[in-house]
Amino acid sequence: MAVLKVKKLRPDAVLPVRKRKGDAGLDLYAVEDVVLKPGEWKAVPTGIAVEIPEGHFGLIKDRSGLALKHALHCLAGVVDENYRGEIKVVMINLGGEEFKVEKGTRIAQLLIVPYLSVEVEEVEELSDTERGERGFGSSGLT
Repeated sequence: MAVLKVKKLRPDAVLPVRKRKGDAGLDLYAVEDVVLKPGEWKAVPTGIAVEIPEGHFGLIKDRSGLALKHALHCLAGVVDENYRGEIKVVMINLGGEEFKVEKGTRIAQLLIVPYLSVEVEEVEELSDTERGERGFGSSGLT
């Protein structure tokens, strides 16, 4: 099992936690109050820094309850394995009402995901597939 090393940057910070066995994400907590007006986005501090295992990255995603009930969404969600600064969650309020993120609130989830390191090679042609270049909406509405 891989280990996620976490450093508290503030004594009142809360370590990421998996609430239930089988949960993919670790909950991230706000370390201070932040008010988001409709249409506004801010970086919400967590007060922690992490050391992500080699060959992995952190993916910050929405908490479904905040998304459904308050239209809060997370932006800029990739944390590289070599980043050692504070984890901040960029949140946007897509709803019609002001929302106060209170200190200690679970604001997002952090998933630790393996990635494939690749070399970039320029080519003249790509291999053919059944789909080809058909993109947006090409498979129909139903």
